[in-house]
Amino acid sequence: MEHELFEKKNYELRIAGGAVRDLLSGMTPQDIDFATTATPAEMKEMFTSAGVRLINNKGEKHGTITARLHEQNFEITTLRIDVVTDGRHAEVEFTTDWEKDAERRDLTINSMFLGLDGMLYDFFNGYEDLKNKKIRFVGKASERIQEDYLRILRYFRFYGRIAEKPGDHESTTLQAIKENAKGLAGISGERIWVELKKILLGNHVNHLVRLMYELDIAQYIGLPLDGNLEEFDRVTKNIQNLCPKPMTVLTSLFKGKDDVTNLDLRLKISKEEKNLGLFLVKHRQELTKAVGPEPLRPYQDFIMDSREANTNSKIYELLKYQGEEHLLKEMQEWTVPSFPVSGHDLRKMGVSSGKEIGAALQQLREEWKKSGYHMDKEELLSCLKKL
Repeated sequence: MEHELFEKKNYELRIAGGAVRDLLSGMTPQDIDFATTATPAEMKEMFTSAGVRLINNKGEKHGTITARLHEQNFEITTLRIDVVTDGRHAEVEFTTDWEKDAERRDLTINSMFLGLDGMLYDFFNGYEDLKNKKIRFVGKASERIQEDYLRILRYFRFYGRIAEKPGDHESTTLQAIKENAKGLAGISGERIWVELKKILLGNHVNHLVRLMYELDIAQYIGLPLDGNLEEFDRVTKNIQNLCPKPMTVLTSLFKGKDDVTNLDLRLKISKEEKNLGLFLVKHRQELTKAVGPEPLRPYQDFIMDSREANTNSKIYELLKYQGEEHLLKEMQEWTVPSFPVSGHDLRKMGVSSGKEIGAALQQLREEWKKSGYHMDKEELLSCLKKL
């Protein structure tokens, strides 16, 4: 294993950041990042002479080397101090001081190191905070935020992931967020959207989005100034266990299609996300379940009349939005029936001109739709005789 290479050269190697947080919470980390006292040049030299394959990635100027071992990529980053920060890009200076490296990380729960012998290096009480489910910035919140304003949204995301209940924030943290909210205006839409989507699918989303309005963040991240917080409250309750797409949750804030357009302009959402938002805004009010024995009929008719692909998945999202859990299950089991009559059948019955065939098919299709798509070929053809 590679750690022997590090030991031989007296370089220290430890697991860093998010992976330590996950391991301490009893979760399997998605990827394990390492930190080391070795510089990128020293690592390269060491790995190359040991015959370990290096993956060429752009991380080297930040001090990251990626080694390929046992079919896995290992990212190993040299300890560093951020020298210049403009709220987006940091210049880097290498160090051998673990505490200095921990200092520039965002939250206490993300600032720990774990030795391969199981020793925990925790300079900012991160383990206590993790056990108490507390989200805190390392050192002064305002300083951490000014190093990268996206950290405001990372704060919210981890709050939604770890905190036990809504409203458990330090007032100094909220103050620092409010004072620095404007900084988010300079962060790229793509980076914001990645964070916002995770917040929308996490816990406490209603609380966190309200906070975004209270702390004056909303306007800088593409959300409408007059977001419909009542509807958002209602829909986030509806949707709790239904695995919605992020856009489905977010659309409940929107009053009209302009809100979707503005979000897209600021965050560069995907075409599919934009179309889903527009679909929900347009149909959430009037496309609802039918009274009576066939509540799904309006949705089924909509799908049958629709000429687009993936209308089904949009209808599923609409049902989630409306909180229709049982109908959603039924709808997901429903398959689009195929119309049982063809022009060929009509020719056999003696309808000859193309125009008549077209008209007859149109009429039969209507009858079939009225029957809830239950009529079979025999029934439809005998219906044609009546017509």
